[in-house]
Amino acid sequence: MSIPPAILAEGVQKSYGKTRALAGLDLVAEAGSVLGVLGPNGAGKSTAVRIFTTLLAPDSGRVEVAGLDVTRRAAEVRTRIGLAGQYAAVDETLTGYENLVMFGQLYHLPGAIAKRRAHDLLERLDLVEAAGRLVKTYSGGMRRRLDLAASLILAPQILFLDEPTTGLDPRGRLAMWALIQELARTGTTIFLTTQYLEEADQLARQIAVIDRGRVIAKGSADELKAQIGGERLEFTLAPGSDLNSALEALRPYQSGEVQVDAAERRVAVPVTQGAQRLAAMVRDLDAAQIALADLSLRRPTLDDVFLALTGHTATETKSETNEVDKPAEPQFATRRPA
Repeated sequence: MSIPPAILAEGVQKSYGKTRALAGLDLVAEAGSVLGVLGPNGAGKSTAVRIFTTLLAPDSGRVEVAGLDVTRRAAEVRTRIGLAGQYAAVDETLTGYENLVMFGQLYHLPGAIAKRRAHDLLERLDLVEAAGRLVKTYSGGMRRRLDLAASLILAPQILFLDEPTTGLDPRGRLAMWALIQELARTGTTIFLTTQYLEEADQLARQIAVIDRGRVIAKGSADELKAQIGGERLEFTLAPGSDLNSALEALRPYQSGEVQVDAAERRVAVPVTQGAQRLAAMVRDLDAAQIALADLSLRRPTLDDVFLALTGHTATETKSETNEVDKPAEPQFATRRPA
């Protein structure tokens, strides 16, 4: 008997007035995996998370989480999931320890168990020294870790992380990556939304690229990168070298569409076995009397993939993509059983 997916979404639609946030979203996250959902601001990522965590009802479509319909069996879904969003949903007037005990009580955990879970999570997330301090004295990274601890108070089967590293400095982001990787190793299913391309590359086994409320590509990071030709050899021509002659000399080697930046006199040629072909390409350019100012060999990044798929980068603003995501709603509802 096959194991049902941890998260299943089929044809999910959601609009806010005249603005369509989700336009037939289809997603599958297998149990025990990390699914990275990549897209710019306004692509619909946070709307999807709010629907999957029962905070928002879809206009149409089917959503199951842990095998349960999120609309008809919302209370049961909430007991099996955790949510840490873009903004830490913790009480600044309580200590870190008191916050975690409070979340345990909201789930009706016995007092002794709630306290034990709080101590365990504070240690796991390196917050023991700050456990007795008021949260209003915490740094942004500490608040984010405490919010993650609160989402883990019931050891959920499925954890939703909605842009969990937004606003963190590089050190805080790396620390959060390490925590997510540790959770993944223990078998927790993680649904991770992000607009940081390197984050999806580092953390997710499978990636779904969302643009304007629907999935436009999915696969592993390597599979997505392969869609734009694998390796690329980049040549910057020296002043006086003819760009058209260079393109003609390089044509026999290209395995996909060549990208040309005429203003910068730069040519990017998708190739297979780039290291082996580099010497021959340079010889042919030299024979065509094309002098080079610079050359490099690199694999495409997920940023390249997103640009190739959508025509815009993953960091463009909501106004540039003509999409909006409704402002974040309180997350206590996800952690509080009915």
